[in-house]
Amino acid sequence: MPIVLVSSKRFVDHVTPVGHPERPERAQTLSAVAAAFKEQGGEVIEPRSATDQDLLRVHTQEHVDLIVSSRGRATMIDEDTFTSPGSDEIARLAAGAVLTGVDRALDGPKGSRALVLVRPPGHHAEADRAMGFCLYSNIAVGAAYARSRGCARVAIVDYDVHHGNGTQWIFYEDPTVLFVSSHQYPFYPGTGAASEKGRGAGVGFTLNIPLDAGAKDDEIERKYAEQVIPAVRRFKPDLLMISAGFDAHEMDPLGQLRMTTEGFGRLTKALIDLANEVCDGRVVLVTEGGYDLKALSDSLRAVIEVARLP
Repeated sequence: MPIVLVSSKRFVDHVTPVGHPERPERAQTLSAVAAAFKEQGGEVIEPRSATDQDLLRVHTQEHVDLIVSSRGRATMIDEDTFTSPGSDEIARLAAGAVLTGVDRALDGPKGSRALVLVRPPGHHAEADRAMGFCLYSNIAVGAAYARSRGCARVAIVDYDVHHGNGTQWIFYEDPTVLFVSSHQYPFYPGTGAASEKGRGAGVGFTLNIPLDAGAKDDEIERKYAEQVIPAVRRFKPDLLMISAGFDAHEMDPLGQLRMTTEGFGRLTKALIDLANEVCDGRVVLVTEGGYDLKALSDSLRAVIEVARLP
């Protein structure tokens, strides 16, 4: 099956303070993974930039204006979240990269897949605020774009160690987007209880899988088999999107889950197999967290290996 990587060396240009875990070296790791994939004959494409129209499908005008106002200077949005002079441009490139991936998944042959290698991450950014290292909600921008392109239903599965609060709240009342998140709980950002299931027309289209600190591959994979995969199967999406955060890795300095590199490979393969069943194999994976550089690199390579399989 064809898989394309969406990557840019420009993601290093979003600069965070010294000692910040979401550091430019993460972009260098992403670029190295893309370069190795290209050397092996894989296709790597440059992203386009998200326009105001793209961003405003999920964000408020006030939020976009706030990030735009940071152009050319360094700002602190909250104790975790910073901009540097080029951050608006780079964050738009991160969101736009997801749109590039969506186009490839929808326009390519059956089974087309894209792995979008971006920073800053996105899943904590809410409609009206940046938080948790995230400026724009990359995967939400992509899901809304897929809907605008004719997908009746989009499923988003988030296996980052942190709950994807931004993605959840953006689609909390929307029955056309299924949001599923497995995450350490209680943990930052404090959301993601099993009781959070959607609101109004969106009731039943949010599924949270809270995990205790120390949870390992076997427990997490079992919960996916018992809860996540049946939920996505019932939903029958036209596109499956994955918030691929690797900070649930046992080596990660921020989380306390104990997933292994091989576990990420198996979990991703289970989701891709499900996409083959329900949506002609159309999958877009988008990087989120992952702060141990070796674990990030190894996990991405494991994901690429399974994503290249039929």
